[in-house]
Amino acid sequence: MTKVVAVPMKSKFGGVNHEENFEDTTKPKQPLKRKLFKTKWFPILLVALGYFVWLAVDYFHHRYPQSQSRIQLPGKHQNDDYPFIPCSEKIGPPPTHRRPVPGRPGLTLAEQETIITESISNTTISQWSYYYTHGKHLAGTNKSTAEWTRDKWIEYGIPSHLAEYEVYLNYPVSHSLSLAIDGEEEFVAGLEEDVLPEDPTTGAKDRVPTFHGYSKSGRVEAEYVYVGMGGKRDYQRLVDLGVDLKGKIALAKYGGAFRGLKVKYAQEQGMIGVLMYSDPGDDGDITEGNGYAAYPAGPARNPSSVQRGSAAFLATMAGDPTTPGYPSKPGAERRDPSEFIPSIPSLPLSFKDALPFLQALDGYGLTAAEVDRSGWTGGLNVSYSVGPRPGAVINLSNEVDYTYAPIWNTIGIINGTIEDEVIVIGNHRDAWIVGGASDPSSGTAVLIELSKAFGELLEQGWKPKRTIILASWDAEEYGLIGSTEWVEEFATWAVPNMVAYVNVDVAVSGPHFHLAVTPELFSLVEGTIKDVPSPKAPGKSIYDEWVADRGPSRVRVPGTGSDFTAFVHTSGIAIIDLSFKRGPNDPVYHYHSNYDSYAWMTRWGDPYFAYHSTMAQIAAKTVLRISENVLLPHNVATFSTALQFFLSDLKDEITIVGITLNVSPLEAAISRFMAAAGDLMAIKEALEPGEWGGEQEAIVNERLGKFERGFIGDGLPGRVFYKHLIYAPGVETGYGATTLPGITEAVRVGDVKEATKYVGITAAAIDEVAKFLEG
Repeated sequence: MTKVVAVPMKSKFGGVNHEENFEDTTKPKQPLKRKLFKTKWFPILLVALGYFVWLAVDYFHHRYPQSQSRIQLPGKHQNDDYPFIPCSEKIGPPPTHRRPVPGRPGLTLAEQETIITESISNTTISQWSYYYTHGKHLAGTNKSTAEWTRDKWIEYGIPSHLAEYEVYLNYPVSHSLSLAIDGEEEFVAGLEEDVLPEDPTTGAKDRVPTFHGYSKSGRVEAEYVYVGMGGKRDYQRLVDLGVDLKGKIALAKYGGAFRGLKVKYAQEQGMIGVLMYSDPGDDGDITEGNGYAAYPAGPARNPSSVQRGSAAFLATMAGDPTTPGYPSKPGAERRDPSEFIPSIPSLPLSFKDALPFLQALDGYGLTAAEVDRSGWTGGLNVSYSVGPRPGAVINLSNEVDYTYAPIWNTIGIINGTIEDEVIVIGNHRDAWIVGGASDPSSGTAVLIELSKAFGELLEQGWKPKRTIILASWDAEEYGLIGSTEWVEEFATWAVPNMVAYVNVDVAVSGPHFHLAVTPELFSLVEGTIKDVPSPKAPGKSIYDEWVADRGPSRVRVPGTGSDFTAFVHTSGIAIIDLSFKRGPNDPVYHYHSNYDSYAWMTRWGDPYFAYHSTMAQIAAKTVLRISENVLLPHNVATFSTALQFFLSDLKDEITIVGITLNVSPLEAAISRFMAAAGDLMAIKEALEPGEWGGEQEAIVNERLGKFERGFIGDGLPGRVFYKHLIYAPGVETGYGATTLPGITEAVRVGDVKEATKYVGITAAAIDEVAKFLEG
């Protein structure tokens, strides 16, 4: 039992019959016994024999043993295109008193980590960042950066290739926006960000215009209504208060919900267009109103900054909207994407451009106090009245070009000695802008630095125990496309081998450590950051700072918004999402803006790239500890504790809504899971001190690394892409997770029949996973 179990988990992990026969497809062939041997002499003799064999083999081959007797998963087979080339030698066990990690003789895991840490350099990370932030890398336009990434990994000894897909994208052509009052034009929006002499890439010739990915082409003219954050309940509140939304244009703040959902809810209300802007009231204390100068002179938001981004319905699906559930290869069947992308036009705005539209509504329609919705007002000197104002009309034009375009994932593979245990570490490479110093290039620079660091180990004869894949995804920004298409392509044989996915998207946008993680890997990350020093507080670790910052209380299970989505929500793979973010007193991070630039990073974000190198250490040690430990670091006891708190949260929801729902099948299934998890962790701990388990090690790893597959069902109601029964993106918010989603979402709308159905489905899945853990 790890320390995390003793921490109050409720704050930590916020956030039908089960059709898949999990027990039949993934149960080990042999039962796992609690006592491995009945006498003390047999293991001693076995150890002595194993030590002799190991010394002889190591002398000639310098290889780590190939673990055998893995279970056969559905669809797993040898394929000519199989990207992993496992070692086939069968070698006896190492001595029980010392288990060297794979690689050259005597190279311990601690020594590996030292080599990695010493090879990480702020200087080279800065060079990688500079490269990625000085050229256009919008999805489908960045093959040269994909090739450069591939060539760098090859240079460092990692075989790499490009995986190409043909996907449905849109690109900006032209746009315009104006306000007329009583027939007289009052304001024409610039719809551009200011070019700053202090920030060279803001004036790049190939800079990307402001637009929304997957936005609808069209021209609309109508009165408009301010809708707050544009969440589903914001729109419903206005309808309940008698505001006529039909035929109007919505003006919404960013925040609260994924931007695509703001458009989705507007079109469901009969509205004909949407404008979104970034309000300085959401920037914490660092605002011009509080006396801070705007970027580039100071840390506050530049008034002309615009948040670009995708308007796809990410809470419904990820990936290419024309190929739901299968890869977008040339010649693939294409389906109507209208279920997943908007049918009305939208544009993003700066708060400088949004201000005249807000001012024109002052005193018209409902007041902010009458609406009484959290987050309704912002930091501008306006009343945030709803409107509409009679005679105040917006003319909105958005012209985009829809096309099928190639995208390129860069994939690097460090083959391990075990065929069917794989770790993937990845981040996307595409950006809405030329810069993208935080999103995505902070994570991409970290990936290149990791390839250099792993190259140092490879030069010393190292070979990982488990295969490590480096992945630089394309088209993440449009809808997590590159990673989703890759998962869909390899779902039948490569994906079932994966034991973890580590994500480093937006690795650095500030100094505060943040974590989203599946519960079984929390204690791994907790232990890792205890061993990584703080770049700003001598003698302190990242863990010390994180605890002081109340970070553990903000850990979340995965929703969506980055490339871990397909791994966990369609395949049940454990994930870790690592980042350093800004706090309310840190310089404003200009998300998806031209000002997310190398100049901003070197002046305000991470001037010495200290947090970049710290993230590289965290990511490298995390991957090594998954790869190199004989027993996987997954903790199913932590998962069982999380299940208890998810159940408690569900009961709170039931009480709030005021319905009666029988959750006793869920309680019984969770109790069985807890007992099975406790027994398995006890067996794991018995093996860890040095007792070589042979077949036992293989079976324990199988259960630890792949138990979460059993929570993958047939898909949640109305969004079959999301199949995980324990967590899913919030159906009304997109980003953050809803736990026990099939039940919880039904409870929130008072649908007892649907909730009861999903109590049965979820309980059956948990019960089957418990059986899997028991063997």
